[in-house]
Amino acid sequence: MSTTPIADYAILSDRHSAALVSHHGSLDWLCSPRFDSPSIFARLLDDNAGHWSIRPSGWFETSRRYLDQTMVLETTFHTGSGTVVLTDAFALGHDNAGHRLGADVPHLVIRRLHCTQGSVPIHIAYHPRPEYGLINPILTETTSGVTARTGARLLVLTTPVRLDIGHDGAVADVTIDAGTTLYFGLHCSTLEQPPARVWEQAELADRLDSTIAAWRSWSDLHQAYVGPWHHHVHHSGRVLQALTFQPTGAIVAAATTSLPEAEGGERNWDYRYSWVRDASLTLEALWVAACPDEANDFFAFLTAAAPSLSTEKWLPIMFGVGGERDLSERTLPHLRGWRGSRPVRIGNGAWDQRQIDVYGEILCAADRLADYLTGIDDETRRFLVDCADAAAERWRETDHGIWEVRSAPKHFLHSKVMCWAALDRALALGPLLGAADRVDTWRRTRDEIRRTILRDGWNDEVGAFTQYFGSRELDASALTLPIVRFLPADDPRMLKTIDAISERLTDDQGLVHRYHTQGGVDGLAGEEGTFLMCTFWLAHTLALSGQIDRAHAVFERAAAHANDVGLLAEEVDPVSHELLGNFPQAFSHIGLINAAWEISQAENAAATNEPR
Repeated sequence: MSTTPIADYAILSDRHSAALVSHHGSLDWLCSPRFDSPSIFARLLDDNAGHWSIRPSGWFETSRRYLDQTMVLETTFHTGSGTVVLTDAFALGHDNAGHRLGADVPHLVIRRLHCTQGSVPIHIAYHPRPEYGLINPILTETTSGVTARTGARLLVLTTPVRLDIGHDGAVADVTIDAGTTLYFGLHCSTLEQPPARVWEQAELADRLDSTIAAWRSWSDLHQAYVGPWHHHVHHSGRVLQALTFQPTGAIVAAATTSLPEAEGGERNWDYRYSWVRDASLTLEALWVAACPDEANDFFAFLTAAAPSLSTEKWLPIMFGVGGERDLSERTLPHLRGWRGSRPVRIGNGAWDQRQIDVYGEILCAADRLADYLTGIDDETRRFLVDCADAAAERWRETDHGIWEVRSAPKHFLHSKVMCWAALDRALALGPLLGAADRVDTWRRTRDEIRRTILRDGWNDEVGAFTQYFGSRELDASALTLPIVRFLPADDPRMLKTIDAISERLTDDQGLVHRYHTQGGVDGLAGEEGTFLMCTFWLAHTLALSGQIDRAHAVFERAAAHANDVGLLAEEVDPVSHELLGNFPQAFSHIGLINAAWEISQAENAAATNEPR
């Protein structure tokens, strides 16, 4: 089974698919041509499920970074005899500068090995295992390459070093001296694509340079945030771009499947799909971290993928990156899982759940990005109106909530608040939506939802807003009430809720749990880690309430769990403090961006004595 810490990985992306590379130069996860395609390498989930490593043969130490303003990874290996630098990238196409980032990609991983000092023996191991490790392909040596055809998929490895092909892969040992540079490339194709091929060394060099230039061009053109933690904010913006499927505008929740929320536990889900909620929140975060030119693309994607809300009762909560709706879940029993965390799942059983909060996230994003949506078509406008109508019609119903519980649906507080937010933002968007005939109904319903939440969502005995109507359990999603402007953060009820969550829903580091799993509300066994998004919500809400020093401290505690290249997973183990859950996690980077922005606004207001 795989035992490499989750924090040991860095992501590569061509905005079509993703790969994860370990500290030791091992490419242990690769799905192509889409984020949700069957894996080519999956050692992340089982030692026998495939990898491609390039590393020194003996003892070494590593340091690594993303090249400035890019998602191109540079790993430096320091050995007793010399130093080599491995540069890894998922190639972008030519003419990918600016707004075209991720268009026309060749589905090509490029690895450049350069010796900067001394002489270093290198070990190369190439073990493709397509279909989540089920296929052990026959490798064939060609001039400057190794090919593997596995049914509908063709893999071509370009290598300047001859590999010895065995029954389970290909390996090589070679020594490189100072000044030597070697380029490797893995080109993947399917039957409907131009066939993969061997690439010339000069071509790989050119593609790597153009990929670096493309990321930097996008960063220069889009990223203007100035304020506290600007490096974290800009980097998180690039991570969110890396999790965006450029052909459709869909945004995936994470690059992986089945990395557990507790080591050895069953809370292992496939996050390589586009949740309406997560994607909407991503666009709002990009309003801070980057110019969100993808707003029109995403709303066009939603409009095309979603059913008519006038004929179907529920808006699907997630889609495949190509707009697919049936994401039926199944397990892969042949994979042992990360540190034995089974089952390994593909697909996601929550795809057909009822979650009425999604209407609010969509309309909050539309409101935040209204300046970017001036050219929306009538179909998208009707879709947004339908979302508001659906919130008005269905807010009284039970649902499975933001945390996608796999038990009976309930009247979750957060879901009701987001229905209120849907109507509040629809009223604000009135001229854009052209729905004057609905304004009175929306306003009456919004105000009724508010009264109901204040009556049924607050628990005097607990001294806080609780998880669902009639519940005594705390839930960190109550922190979103001031974030979506349902109540001011300094309202006495919110201050009590903030303090209750800070005191009763945190670990010994001050990181926030979503809720206490012992209550059984989610229908699953076992426990889970603290949730980084919830911790950033706490920082965000503290800033809104004027408690800037507390907000700053909470933010720093959460951000400190980013790995050495600035990536966050979903959760943190309360005991070992290791990262847990799928990786990198869009939710966590969204929370970081929004909390940093809110703290910067609070600090600016305090410095100038201006009201917020």
